[in-house]
Amino acid sequence: MEDVIVIGGGVVGCLTLRFLASYRLKVRLIEKQYDLASGATMANSAIVHAGYDPEPGSEKARFNVEGNRLYPALSRELDFLYQPTPSLVAAFGEEQEETLRKLLERGRENGVEGLSIRRGAELSGIEPLLSDRVTSALYAPTAGITEPWGVAIAACENAMDNGALLNLGEEVTGLSRLPDGILVVTDRGEYKARAVVNAAGVWSDKIHDMLLPHAFTIKPRLGQYYLLDRRAGDMVKNTLFACPTKEGKGVLLSPSVHGKLLIGPDAKEVPDRELTPTDAEGLRFVREAAARFLRVPLPMNLTIRTYAGIRPTPDTGDFIVGRSDVPGFYQAAGIESPGLASAPAIARELAQEIARDLGAEKRDDFDPFRRKQIRLNRMSEEEKRDLISRDSRYAVIVCKCEKVSEAEIVDAIHRNAGARSVKGVKKRVGAGFGRCQAGFCQPVVVSILSRELGIPKDQVLYDGPGSEILKGKVK
Repeated sequence: MEDVIVIGGGVVGCLTLRFLASYRLKVRLIEKQYDLASGATMANSAIVHAGYDPEPGSEKARFNVEGNRLYPALSRELDFLYQPTPSLVAAFGEEQEETLRKLLERGRENGVEGLSIRRGAELSGIEPLLSDRVTSALYAPTAGITEPWGVAIAACENAMDNGALLNLGEEVTGLSRLPDGILVVTDRGEYKARAVVNAAGVWSDKIHDMLLPHAFTIKPRLGQYYLLDRRAGDMVKNTLFACPTKEGKGVLLSPSVHGKLLIGPDAKEVPDRELTPTDAEGLRFVREAAARFLRVPLPMNLTIRTYAGIRPTPDTGDFIVGRSDVPGFYQAAGIESPGLASAPAIARELAQEIARDLGAEKRDDFDPFRRKQIRLNRMSEEEKRDLISRDSRYAVIVCKCEKVSEAEIVDAIHRNAGARSVKGVKKRVGAGFGRCQAGFCQPVVVSILSRELGIPKDQVLYDGPGSEILKGKVK
């Protein structure tokens, strides 16, 4: 019997696994997709929100502020990309300035530090290209940006380094109560566990309903984005938000940790929980809404990708976290924005609660530090030369856009929770994330995956089953 099974391999599930691994517990994560971070964690705004937006007293407010404070230390332990980047909520006129004052009061009540409202020359000094139509803005210096999928993968890898188990491509189809725990039934087998964590994202209501009467519904909300080349990456210094509405925080402009410019999202409820199409109408809305922020045109000709993601919006209006009415069944459901910022605090609290309930003690031998990931594109020339002198594969540049070497790809494949597909390589080292979107490097990545995984090239997948890239030799 397992001690704990976590259902869902997004950022909340992976961080929960990692915090659980610090206790004397046998833990396992089950994810139905072929790779980690394949849902909302893969396609969101990548913002570590400061915490001024959630209603005071809500779970969102509590976890947002706590999670935000955990990010700097956690990024050093797990070696994922994180960058402190202040945010500005722009007001266009007197009516929206009243919204800013309410957000300021709300943020201070939530415990957010350093909030202030900036105007005039002070504001243009913070954001030089800001439009003159912006009359004032709420400045939040404690916000940040990160790589959401990188956080999830790093957390799971560290958990596995400390003995946790991972099942990918395995769907949970049923849960039932046992005298001493919970039976987890999947499309591949059965597992018994003393405790189960529901971190299933857009499917968290369905997992809940396998054990309990229906109590909440996840309403899938689609958001569409533009990603612009790094030539546009320095147009904004801060994350720029519009005043929030009941639909969400609106369209934003933000630098990314990879030096690019992110624009989006829109927000619309959709019937499908996994289909993420983009459409001309939604993308036009994103472009027009984002254009208001700056006094210069947005260089949309530098677009390298458009994409969309699904947010798991609960009809309760708040996160659903902690013990349920079934002993041993714990919730991490309805984790929409500010879910990324909140994830470390949610995961830590869940792990503490489960450990107390199971009588588990902290491990003396737990290593909180993930093995450092070599990132050639962030090294000095001297550091590169030293690295190449020790391993010549670092001199073989596979992805010229992002300056990713063969050695980095090989390492990403062979780590715990390693890459098994072209998209898996892209998530872990960025090969294919640049201007040409893998137009040149993909054949080489396929060859490396074939060699390192010991499979024919026509069995190498882009993402999950059925996404083979090659069908066979033509000559």
